[in-house]
Amino acid sequence: MEITYLEAIHQALWEEMDRDERVFMLGEDIGVYGGAFKVTKGFLDKFGPERVIDTPLSESAFVGAGIGAALMGMRPVVEMQFSDFIACAFDQIVNMAAKHHYRLGEPVPLVIRAPYGGGLHAGPFHSQCPEAWFFHVAGLKLVAPSSPADAKGLLKAAIRDPNPVIYFEHKYLYRHIKGEVPDGDHIVPIGQAEVKRSGSTISVIAYGAMLQHSLAAAEQLMPEGIDLEVVDLRTLQPLDMATIAASVKKTGRAMVVHEAPKTGGIGGEIAARIAEELFHALDAPIVRVAPPHTPVPFSPVLEAAYLPNAETIARKARELAGF
Repeated sequence: MEITYLEAIHQALWEEMDRDERVFMLGEDIGVYGGAFKVTKGFLDKFGPERVIDTPLSESAFVGAGIGAALMGMRPVVEMQFSDFIACAFDQIVNMAAKHHYRLGEPVPLVIRAPYGGGLHAGPFHSQCPEAWFFHVAGLKLVAPSSPADAKGLLKAAIRDPNPVIYFEHKYLYRHIKGEVPDGDHIVPIGQAEVKRSGSTISVIAYGAMLQHSLAAAEQLMPEGIDLEVVDLRTLQPLDMATIAASVKKTGRAMVVHEAPKTGGIGGEIAARIAEELFHALDAPIVRVAPPHTPVPFSPVLEAAYLPNAETIARKARELAGF
């Protein structure tokens, strides 16, 4: 049966809470209200207020509480109501959670759910893509699923992982996509990218909502004889360079697509690694497709112009294919 991206996240949380009594949740409005996006609707009734904890508006405090609980053997799942608010807990995440194992050898099995991204006309304070802020920090794992199956499988893997994992779930995808999710205890290993569409002309490397736009662009370009291979990173850190390399060696052309601003984005690191490690496999320059270095506009018209889409990706792919 097909389910939404949101339902896949709901199922993963429910199953892991049911499976392991050490798993509990903290966040703003996740209990009585069921979460800002209703991901945790019904959890309070099922698991009770000791495992579904409504917190004050203090991200630093409840992330710190989650780190402490993780060090004591629990498996906390902390929800940022919007990923933008993760900045308030930056010190706890970067200087505490990420460094603790390196310093003392102890596991920190903490998951931070971060609803991110635009497309909902939510303005500059509720639409950011902050993954690059944490990509630079050693000691964190970052995942960003683009489909319901990966949303469920990666969240279950993150909860079971002994390391701190930031789970970037795209708000636009919550109710805009559906997909088949395997039955049973479905796990997607952290650190493994996947070729979502095989092709021969250009390797398009993407994640999150931009993966869906890349697949749409591939369908647009097929009648023109441009055959895109679409690689879904799924995990941003650790980065699966083996899958990226295999694809680039096959096509000879690489395009990296993401929704965060181009300046300082993850695409720059991927492009640099391709240039350093795969230069002789390239037949054309590496292309990055990403928004400009500005805040996300509130105006629906301006936001549509700001965000890459299938048409943007297709246009850049035509240019790259013709190089």
